[in-house]
Formats: sequence, C-alpha cells, structure tokens
Amino acid sequence: MKDAVSRDSKNPKILAVIQSRMGSSRLPGKAGVELAGKSLTWHVIERAKRVDGIDLVVLATSTEKIDEALLELAKRSGAEAFAGPLDDVLERFVLAGRKFGGDYIMRITGDNPFTDPHYASLTLRTALSESADLCSLSGLPLGTAVEVVSMRALETTYVESSMPHQREHVTPYIKEHPEKFKIVKNDSGFRCPIENLRLTVDTAEDYALARAVYEELYRGAPFRLEDAVEFLEKHRELVSINSQVIQRPMTHSSGND
Repeated sequence: MKDAVSRDSKNPKILAVIQSRMGSSRLPGKAGVELAGKSLTWHVIERAKRVDGIDLVVLATSTEKIDEALLELAKRSGAEAFAGPLDDVLERFVLAGRKFGGDYIMRITGDNPFTDPHYASLTLRTALSESADLCSLSGLPLGTAVEVVSMRALETTYVESSMPHQREHVTPYIKEHPEKFKIVKNDSGFRCPIENLRLTVDTAEDYALARAVYEELYRGAPFRLEDAVEFLEKHRELVSINSQVIQRPMTHSSGND
C-alpha cells in the first residue's frame, strides 16, 4: 500500500479531526476544564484553526449524552461537530472523514491544549510533499505534536485492524505494519531543554501545570511552544508537578480517549 494516498488530486482536502470526549478515568470531565477562562476543548479547536492548509476543523466525539455539550461547543467555536462510536475511535475517524470528504486527516487529541500550529503546519507540508500514509515529527514535547494520515490508509486500517488498542488509538496498526504503508517521521528541529516534558492534560497534575502556563502566557491568542518552554525553564518547580505521571503506552486500551 505504498501508493495509498490521494495522488490523483492536486488539491487534496485536509481535515483536522480532534478526538474528544467528556469521560475520562484519570481526569473526569477534562474536555470541559478551564484554562485562562476558556475550556480546554475551545483552546484545542482554536489552535487547530490556525494550522496552515487545513480546510475544515472537525470535533469528533461520541454519541453518549454526556458528550452533547462538546457538539454544541464545536459549533460555537466555528468547527464542524461529529458524533461517532464511543470506544472505536478509529471508526469515529473513518466515518468523520467520509462525511466531510477528507483526503488527509490531521489527528489531534482533545487533551492537548499545547498543540503547536507551526509544527502541525510543518507536519502537513511534509506529509504532502512525501506522499506519506502517516507522517509525524520527532523531538517535540509530549502533547504538542500531531499525526497526518491519508484517508486511504485509514480505510485500510479500518478493515484490517482488530486489536482493541488499534481501534482506540487510530494509528497503531499503521505503525505496526511499515511494510504496508509509507511512514515518514522527520526531525522537527526543536530541541527541548527540559527532559521528558509533559504538555498534555491527562491527569490532575497535568492540568495544574497547564493552568499555570496558560495563566502566565495566554493573552487571547495561542502562544508558541517556545514561549511555554522558556517560561517553564525559568520555573522548574512547575515541571515537577507532573514529572512523575506515567504515560500510557500505545498498546494500552481503556475505552477512554
């Protein structure tokens, strides 16, 4: 499947699909927690809208009643809203891609309010120039990067994958089968001076750090990754807040985004 991308179109349609839901075992209701007066999900949408080359931002949540608030938030934020399966996030992505006609999908997770538009734009440019089935950048702190995947690769993954972790985390099947897909992982060029920095919101500790950074740096528009790291480098005591949090592996499957 090395040629499984939309090469027949000079202008492929690019969707930024944000996976999000209110249910979370580690931080219940995290999609709605506030950062600098706005919800975490609102910030993720705003950052996605600033990525160069994105034609449509889609918030993809579940059909559970608790997630109806996210559908309304998406509409108020200028994003498209989509409700799909609760635990089969891969199917959620495929159905959203089909509905909105995407050739490439930028996968953004809803617990990453530090997603950096600059590096996301670079990831997309790389994916398109390399005709990649799956593209990402290395060297970025956890919670700041994105993945770009071709819709055809997602369709193949949807048919062929069967393990729970492959369905929940969307792209593991592709990574586990490099012989079938063109996988590109380039160096971002970013050098983080803080080892193992977590800039995601998965636990109460993560949220405490994110809240401190947003209160300091947010002034109505997304701040740069470099600004966040510079601030944290000057305030190393903040980094220790979530330094002991253990990141769940790609093979983990819990039924929670």
